[in-house]
Amino acid sequence: MKKVLFLALAAVSLSFTSCESKKEENMEQAAENVEANGEAQADAMEAAGNEAGADSVENATEVKADAMEDAADKMPAATETPAQEVK
Repeated sequence: MKKVLFLALAAVSLSFTSCESKKEENMEQAAENVEANGEAQADAMEAAGNEAGADSVENATEVKADAMEDAADKMPAATETPAQEVK
């Protein structure tokens, strides 16, 4: 019975360690929004005939969004304390 309980607890704790925290999810969503807004702005500039400016805006927003996603990936997981063994 102790082994079953321990294995169940271990399985649950492992599933939670892969979960992203709300902060991380929000940061990644913000990065996606930055990238989408940059693409929309670049598309508008391109439609107006300013391809060089469009490329510049698109590249800049992509770099910013990537940096935000990298920062989000470095955030701690939702559960920071490891499960303790059941005795």
